[in-house]
Amino acid sequence: MKNLWSESEAKAFESDLDLRVYSSRLLGTNKQLVLHGGGNTSVKVKEENLFGEQEELLYVKGSGWDLETIETEGFSPVNLEYLKQLAGLSALPDSQMVNEMVTHMTRAFAPVPSVEAILHAILPFKYVDHTHADSVVTITNTPSGEERIQEIYGDLVIIIPYIMPGFDLARLCAELFPKRSGEHTIGMILLNHGVFSFGATAKESYERMIQLVSMAEDYLKEKNAWTIPTPSASKIKAEGHLDIAELRKNISILTRRPMIVSRNLEDKVTNYINRDDIGEISQQGPATPDHVIRTKRLPMLGQNLKAYRTEYEAYFEEFEPVAKTRKTMLDPAPRMVLDKHLGMLSIGKSAKDAAIVSEIYEHTITTILRSEMLEKWTALPAKDIFDVEYWELEQAKLNKGNALPSFTGEIALITGAASGIGRACVDSFLSRGAAVVGVDINPEVEMVNSTQNYLGVQCDLTNEEDIIKLKQLTVNKFGGLDMLVLNAGIFPKGSILSKQDTETWKKVMEVNLTSNLFIMRECCPLLELAPQGGRVVVIGSKNVPAPGPGAAAYSASKAAMNQLARVAALEWGENGIRVNSLHPNGVFDTGIWTDEILSSRAAHYGVSVDDYKRRNVLRTEVTSGDVAELTAVMCEDYFSKTTGAQIAVDGGNDRVI
Repeated sequence: MKNLWSESEAKAFESDLDLRVYSSRLLGTNKQLVLHGGGNTSVKVKEENLFGEQEELLYVKGSGWDLETIETEGFSPVNLEYLKQLAGLSALPDSQMVNEMVTHMTRAFAPVPSVEAILHAILPFKYVDHTHADSVVTITNTPSGEERIQEIYGDLVIIIPYIMPGFDLARLCAELFPKRSGEHTIGMILLNHGVFSFGATAKESYERMIQLVSMAEDYLKEKNAWTIPTPSASKIKAEGHLDIAELRKNISILTRRPMIVSRNLEDKVTNYINRDDIGEISQQGPATPDHVIRTKRLPMLGQNLKAYRTEYEAYFEEFEPVAKTRKTMLDPAPRMVLDKHLGMLSIGKSAKDAAIVSEIYEHTITTILRSEMLEKWTALPAKDIFDVEYWELEQAKLNKGNALPSFTGEIALITGAASGIGRACVDSFLSRGAAVVGVDINPEVEMVNSTQNYLGVQCDLTNEEDIIKLKQLTVNKFGGLDMLVLNAGIFPKGSILSKQDTETWKKVMEVNLTSNLFIMRECCPLLELAPQGGRVVVIGSKNVPAPGPGAAAYSASKAAMNQLARVAALEWGENGIRVNSLHPNGVFDTGIWTDEILSSRAAHYGVSVDDYKRRNVLRTEVTSGDVAELTAVMCEDYFSKTTGAQIAVDGGNDRVI
């Protein structure tokens, strides 16, 4: 494993805590060590309090922070001596342990300290690092894992048998570490869990972690258990999009909220799925217990959701009665699906969560395959995984009832998303938690947003093949479609009817009308499978109820689109799809309205630009954001009983009124 420490970079971090931040980030950047919030680090320091007294504090990674991006604010300062005293107790419920740690912090608004803070406190070293290194977990998750660890490290580490993270683990380490550690001890291996390193400096602790992990990697290479055979080309075709959307709907029923389903067809993954022993190696458990919070204990093989639910309920009913406290069953839906026809499907309440599940399981695949090459993959017993999945600290979160944004887990497809109203719609839907596919013929649509909840697709909506590909991309990325915003359109140069050229007429009809027919037709089956009912919002125009001279092609295309939307409302209502239209007017913060054109039009009417923008009954300016917000609201529950409606967004137009 490469040592990333740089003396020149480290010089920019002056204090002990600053260096703790630096080396933590080095660990976090390496996905072979930690994934998505995993692992934790600490540093012990002395600080002067208000009374001029020196206090010993443990700055430990706070809950909710990621090592890769952690700042000084991500570390929680806790009274070190008090943590050591806690380690001497015979028992301490984890919920009370958290309370004791929080009430002994010196910064009121610091994050909740890591549940392994007591363990960090009892280790007699200034800096302590903890990771879930893939190579170490690969070795410990074999039948002779402990013996192999002893063979690799000798007296460099002490070995701690698996015990659930939290107070019990800290108490065990407090008991065993003084007895088993020696002058050569530089680390600690927690079987089936991870690895600790420690040292007098941030550099020493970090480099010891790299040393320990490199020794595990070298061992796997020596035993021909490192290089996984090059996978053959995928045998799974990129088909089955309606199957994925239907599976997403049924999973969402079990979770009682819409979920994102992301597809992975990489050769490594599909080869794993097609192994003859997939039914054995995939049905043992996660690589390390903390993964269960994201992935559930087991992936679902195939598409038999009913059987998975039954097995999960049996798992809960077997282990809940022997738990220390009563538990509330989590939803029985999988977070990972392995299917020989659909590939690997990762499931989460957001695109980010689904991506995390996918990355975790990709690492799990590597761990499983290397363990099999070394000896045999052997995960922890189901009871141990249950205890982590139903940890009292996790159960407590169920009762907090934190409200999620209204579109969390839902998917919106927005056309004309590179600018103007379409781009504003992207922002409005993303702000409500939706996963958004933004579509435009302008390639800049791909750069509208950089979050995992956004997919920008350059697409010619007048090309039926492009629309079919767009549908496939949407399902592969997010799992289906819930909301469709038809915004793309063109406004040609003005022409009176007697001089309207045929080609312009055809082009306007093709873009403003026919392309929308194509996309509605292709998206209809997906909208029918939307967990909370499909929704379509058509961005029409004031020219539908009140056309103007010189705009025959545009007005006719928008009027025809309006009729198409009304027919769709009539035909699709029985399948729970609602279709509504918005008719904006006087929206001047779009690309076609340059400062020069605005000034020219204002001068034509003999008013200021500001007054020109407010030429409506309410004397108000209508922006793209205003239209976008109403578009989003029409997809919320407020309009759940409304379809076939037409609403003006124009500040009041006397001709429309």
